[in-house]
Amino acid sequence: MFKSIIWATDGSAAADRAMPYVRSLASESGGEVTILHVDQVLVGRAGGEPVFANEDDIRAKLERRTSELRDDGIQATERIVEVMTGTGPAQVIANAAKQLHSDLIVVGTRGHTALGGLLLGSTTNRLLHLAPCPVFVVPSGKSAEPPGAEPETVEAVR
Repeated sequence: MFKSIIWATDGSAAADRAMPYVRSLASESGGEVTILHVDQVLVGRAGGEPVFANEDDIRAKLERRTSELRDDGIQATERIVEVMTGTGPAQVIANAAKQLHSDLIVVGTRGHTALGGLLLGSTTNRLLHLAPCPVFVVPSGKSAEPPGAEPETVEAVR
């Protein structure tokens, strides 16, 4: 069903929680995964060269994640899109999904409250309005269990 899946990640632990779902969805459907990271310019160096946050760390992490998927027999590539401040990551992700003819975008969420999301803005929330395909959102809370995991026991509170 999902032949082209984008896993949009900012490299955070919240985004990493989506990895088991990406793996499961791609394995079940035989889909190809593009691991997508949007790198925004923070400041300029002398001569106008851009500076990106955690550039080397993010690249290494994306390469590891790609390798892990390939080790599981999943066709995977990583893509870093570098943009100037002002272009929102949600728009970049939606554009990549159009370009790649993606069937699904998988993202994590940091679990902000509704009010926090309104005040801070939310890439995931914005993506829901811009995406050309379904968006699978993995919450950061304990309710997000990887496929095949046993649910935690819930104790009654009195």
